[in-house]
Amino acid sequence: MAGPVDDMVLGYAIGPRAFVGSTIVRVDLVVPVKSFSFAKGRLASVLTDDERRELARTCAERVVAAAGEWRVHVVCDDPDVVTWATSHGCGVVTPTSPGLDAAVDAGRDAARIDGAEHIVVAHSDLPLARSFSHLVTDAVVTLVADRHRDGTNVIALPASSTFRTAYGPGSFAVHCRRLDDLGIAYRCVDDHELSLDLDTADDLAELKMRSAT
Repeated sequence: MAGPVDDMVLGYAIGPRAFVGSTIVRVDLVVPVKSFSFAKGRLASVLTDDERRELARTCAERVVAAAGEWRVHVVCDDPDVVTWATSHGCGVVTPTSPGLDAAVDAGRDAARIDGAEHIVVAHSDLPLARSFSHLVTDAVVTLVADRHRDGTNVIALPASSTFRTAYGPGSFAVHCRRLDDLGIAYRCVDDHELSLDLDTADDLAELKMRSAT
C-alpha cells in the first residue's frame, strides 16, 4: 500500500536530465512568481518597497539558479517578471486562472507537454536554495515543508502524477493527507536550506542569523 516512503534512492542532476534509480529522466523546474513590485507585503514593516522588490528578485534568481541545467518554467502574468524570466532563459507560462494552485497546474501542464518526465515545483522565495536534485525519486512524490512544518516549499513528482496541490495555511499536512487518501507513495524531506522561505519579519531575522554564522 502506498504511503510515506523511507530510504528511497535519490536522484542526482546530470545536466538537464537526472538519474532516478537506474533510469535517466528529464527533470523540469516550475516556479510561480508574483509581481516583484508587490511581493512580500508582510515585510513592509521592516523593508522599504525597493528593498522588498530587490529581495523578491534576488530570491527568485537563487531558485532558478538552483535548477542548474534543468529547463525552468516561470508561471507569471506580470510584464516585469516576464522580461526577467526571459532574460534568464526561462520558459514563461501564463496562468489562465487566479491562485497558486492554478499557477502550479499551468506550469506542470507546460512542463509535461514540453517533455518533462519529472517535475519539481518550488516557491520563488527560497533564499538558500542550492539544488533540488536530491528530491527526485522514481514514482514517488517528495514534499519539503517550511521550517514551521506548516506550508509546502517544494514538491517533486512524476510528470504523470494525478496528485493536485492544495496550497494555503497548513498545506503540508493537507498534502500528506491527500496523498494518503489517493494511495500515492510519498516521502517528506527535512531540508535545512529549502525549508526557509521569506514571508515574515521573523523569517528575515532567521535568514540574517544563518548568514552571520
